[in-house]
Amino acid sequence: MVRHIIVVNRMSDWRWSTDGLTVQDVDAYTSHPAPKRKRPARVVNLCRTYEYLSSGYYCSLLAESRGEFPMPTVADILDLSRKSSYAYAVPDLERILKSTMKRLADPPADAFVLRVFFGRPDDARFKSLAAELFDVFRYPLLEMRVHSGRTWKIDWIRPFALKTITDDASALFEDALRAYVRVPKAKRKAKAPSLYDLAVLVDPQEALPPSDEKALQRLVRAGQERAVNVEFITAKDFRRIPEFDALFIRETTALDHHTFRFARKAEVEGIPVIDDSRSILRCTNKVYLAEALKAAKVPTPRTELLVRAKFDARRMEDVAKALGYPLVLKIPDGSFSRGVEKADDAAGFRDHAAKLFERSSIILAQEYMYTPFDWRVGLLAGEPLYACRYFMSRKHWQIYHHHEGGKVVAGGWETLPVESVPAEVLDTAQRAAALMGDGFYGVDLKQNDDGVFVIEVNDNPSIDSGVEDQVLKGALYGRLIDEFIRRINKARNG
Repeated sequence: MVRHIIVVNRMSDWRWSTDGLTVQDVDAYTSHPAPKRKRPARVVNLCRTYEYLSSGYYCSLLAESRGEFPMPTVADILDLSRKSSYAYAVPDLERILKSTMKRLADPPADAFVLRVFFGRPDDARFKSLAAELFDVFRYPLLEMRVHSGRTWKIDWIRPFALKTITDDASALFEDALRAYVRVPKAKRKAKAPSLYDLAVLVDPQEALPPSDEKALQRLVRAGQERAVNVEFITAKDFRRIPEFDALFIRETTALDHHTFRFARKAEVEGIPVIDDSRSILRCTNKVYLAEALKAAKVPTPRTELLVRAKFDARRMEDVAKALGYPLVLKIPDGSFSRGVEKADDAAGFRDHAAKLFERSSIILAQEYMYTPFDWRVGLLAGEPLYACRYFMSRKHWQIYHHHEGGKVVAGGWETLPVESVPAEVLDTAQRAAALMGDGFYGVDLKQNDDGVFVIEVNDNPSIDSGVEDQVLKGALYGRLIDEFIRRINKARNG
């Protein structure tokens, strides 16, 4: 099954092995309609020039019009058409350039041209610069001229032609190309082709990841059953995102963090991602969440925003009177019960607030509601997927008890069939999740004699083997994979 098509001006331009590759000249590609495929091809446009109305330009234009994925895209071509169009990217590239030069024991003495093959440099000392260049400008072949004066500067960035690759760089080009299209020099053993490629972003070193290893492997098996290749990637794989059809973030998210950048990158590339950057933005900040829930009249514990510059004894007294003691203080971006404190009296209020204000200029004070457990309803695209009751950690008021020294003790849990959950709990969870988007959310709620109250909405909720999947088992992962398939097909069909 064709997954990548390599397009050249003339077949004589191609002087490498075609083993495992599909190589066409541009006339053949542009003059014949694309055959029907189960999945769109990715077109590597290696034409000699991409100038406006040239054959290289039309190669990318027609690929996009046919629903295929060219590299470069027409937007990429326009970006590098004039220096003023890509000036926005130069400062960040020069920052990496200068940082690299400082680390070199023997930096170049004069101006030089760096050539980059699918993100790989012809001078290994500039690996980071080449990777960043490829992230910003998705061209298979790029060159950059650098000169030194008072400081190192970039003169220009432009694509270069396949036929100008020297013999010295020939092996580098072929290795980089085959790594990008994932076809080694030796033909791979035949296996049942996958219809889709799903990247799952994980951090193997994370102490409290959203999914444990067994749950991740169940996701792999669900993918195999549906012809979806599930591949685990980490933070270092940022530039590989365009290789995939969708991205699933299974790492604790934050705004000033690579998880947010991965989500944004996937969106720019037109790749479905769960969870998307908007969901991360909305869910990871409890200030946004509190205001959004309040505006939509979704019930929550009484909540007050505390601003560091306006926080004084009078404000503290007013908040204590409104909420009563004990009360809960939170930083906006805490997770897994971190950054959350309980104040039993005025002294505790003052001390905890001072500590949390060191981390954030705004914090939240919230009415304390004791319940023996919290509800967690997991929702996918607006529909309940699982429901759990998480019990408080022994002799503690939270689900997670973070001890000094880093030890974390969690309370017990109970997973219920969704149909066994009180209707008010499900309805409130769905209302809260709908305010965040249509991704995958975990809504935490408390239920008491006064009703059901939303505590927070998580944008990448936990799925651990034997816990959240206890009721649905493998079917839970199947529903996740099915949702990705639906989103991929929707993106392809416009």
